[in-house]
Amino acid sequence: MVTGAQTQAKTDASGTTGLDLSPGLYQLVVSARRFLTWTTQLDIESGPSQSLAAVLEVAPEPSWGPGPMPIVEIEAPAVPALSQLIPLVIPDHPFVLRSAFRAGRAKPIAGIADRPIADLILFGGAILTGEGLTEGTPRIVSAMAIADGKILAAGTDAEIKRLAGPNTRIINLDSSEDYPQVFVMPGLNDAHLHLGGAGQTMLNVDLTGSASLDEMLKRIEVKAKGSPAGHWLTGGGWDHTLWANKTLPSRQDLDRVTGNHPTLLERIDGHIAIANSAALAAASITGKTVAPQGGAIDLDGSGDPTGILRDTEMEAVEKLIPPPTHEERRRGLELAIEDAVSHGLTSVQDNSDWQDFLVYEELEKENKLGLRITEWLPFDAPIAELRDHRTHHDLDDPMLHTGMLKGFMDGSLGSRTAAMKAPYSDEPGNSGLARYDQAKLNAMAVERAKAGFQIGFHAIGDKAAAMALDAFSQTYNVCFEPQPAGTKCRYVVAENKRDRIEHAQVVDPADIPRFAKLGIIASMQPNHLLTDMNWAEDRLGPQRAAYSYAWKAFLDAGVVVAFGTDYPVEPVTPFRGLYAAVTRANEAGTKTYFLENKLTREQALFAYTQGSAYAEFAEKHKGKLVPGYDADFILLDRNLLTCPSPEILKPKVLETVVSGKTVYTSKTSE
Repeated sequence: MVTGAQTQAKTDASGTTGLDLSPGLYQLVVSARRFLTWTTQLDIESGPSQSLAAVLEVAPEPSWGPGPMPIVEIEAPAVPALSQLIPLVIPDHPFVLRSAFRAGRAKPIAGIADRPIADLILFGGAILTGEGLTEGTPRIVSAMAIADGKILAAGTDAEIKRLAGPNTRIINLDSSEDYPQVFVMPGLNDAHLHLGGAGQTMLNVDLTGSASLDEMLKRIEVKAKGSPAGHWLTGGGWDHTLWANKTLPSRQDLDRVTGNHPTLLERIDGHIAIANSAALAAASITGKTVAPQGGAIDLDGSGDPTGILRDTEMEAVEKLIPPPTHEERRRGLELAIEDAVSHGLTSVQDNSDWQDFLVYEELEKENKLGLRITEWLPFDAPIAELRDHRTHHDLDDPMLHTGMLKGFMDGSLGSRTAAMKAPYSDEPGNSGLARYDQAKLNAMAVERAKAGFQIGFHAIGDKAAAMALDAFSQTYNVCFEPQPAGTKCRYVVAENKRDRIEHAQVVDPADIPRFAKLGIIASMQPNHLLTDMNWAEDRLGPQRAAYSYAWKAFLDAGVVVAFGTDYPVEPVTPFRGLYAAVTRANEAGTKTYFLENKLTREQALFAYTQGSAYAEFAEKHKGKLVPGYDADFILLDRNLLTCPSPEILKPKVLETVVSGKTVYTSKTSE
């Protein structure tokens, strides 16, 4: 099929299909049963006839099971990269498509002109298309055209300007005196964050960046004095590792400033919290309370709670906290989304709660959702509830849908609740907290695999990662249920399933090949290293530290790596993560951390765009600026491929575009 063609194709005895085309721009689509569709653009002018060859990839079938699919090569391509405009010229001779098919046809499509017209054209810049990143040869073009929310073409200024019409918006990227050359790249896709938690932190007690206990208490006191009597104080973001004495706060500390307000404030990682005496009393937590599996209550020398609650024990207090009103929830999410798009994110994979998802639906219906969101569901929820929530919203909605199931294996390194195979070097009696019994975990994973869910496990310690891998291995030869009559087993494994381990901060080197064997994605947040390198080697000891945050080791083993921020645990800006990935140095540039696992800029950008897209089954339409892909891109004031390494930390996002529409511009924020 040739979109816009006005003549019928002719196929001769040799199997060569010829098309007589008038001059113009065409979209050529080659399709056949059992093959993936192949497409390219043709820019036809007058001149001698030319031939074009296609390489078709066999489409996967359910009965084939796991493993690489064969490639059918019909004829070596004799044209430039498929995302470029191909200048083929035709006077009196037919354009020839050599293929394996004995028949072909040219079919006019109603309402489509011979030459497509762009809605938006950008030219005169440096545009990273996303091609060539894994090979270390990134493709840069100067111009790009967008139509109907998709990339129409990317190429030279002259090629792209030909696609302009009377109503096309045209932007000269080289016309700004402030920014000598604007850098355009695919929108960043955060593979792991928490918009709901970020929004509620911003609306409540935000302790992020508190440099001391005194500063933390002053912030709490201000909120307490401005709140109604008995109102719960919630929020968090404190990090005692930033303080001079590195001592955890106590309930007595909070009691001095909270008055009659029950209070629960989470540490920056969300895996421990400090409660005041009023909150502990409300939850009936005493020195004799037995914590659930995966949780702990810190006690002082007298056997009384210090106020520090770890992981699952936090739930005893959390369930008593009144939920935010609809208006509060919506305002918090709006703030978090604004924060995300202002830092260059166009897609996110979010772990919030179901009420947050309903607010996203509300925003989408009002045409106010300017960020693509894949929402995770809780692994522990009953299967019936998970199925209901999966079908609640159209899974093919490009702006909003549900995705994987998120489960927690352990806690965090900062709170020493990450489950380790051996005790912490700086706390010999503690190996962290595993949240599951292995047998129960395996059974739950198999049950959810049979129901067709992608699964992602939070696992920070090496023991937690091993437990997750053991559970995934149980689903290796599990088939979806129910199976269509007469069909063979469709394996829940490898690229068809794309299960994930979130964080994977400390993984036994012997377990890294298991990721590759099982097709597990390593969903990692390199910005954590900027915070953790100050104490990680003390926690782990030099031997384990050497294989922590091992991004390159995963890539070298053939594991797909997806990058995110874990916002609000870390700031939402993805550029801190890109900087950490390529330098493994602190932000001041004065300290480094096991440089053998640093990445190239191309590898880091791939993980933050196409790697993240792959992790959510979206790599066929996200992460690149090539024809047919989503027109999701950002404009920056510096070239991330060529700027000095320290400058990767501080690019200015000039504009964020989702589906061809501007959702953020720095002009409106100044």
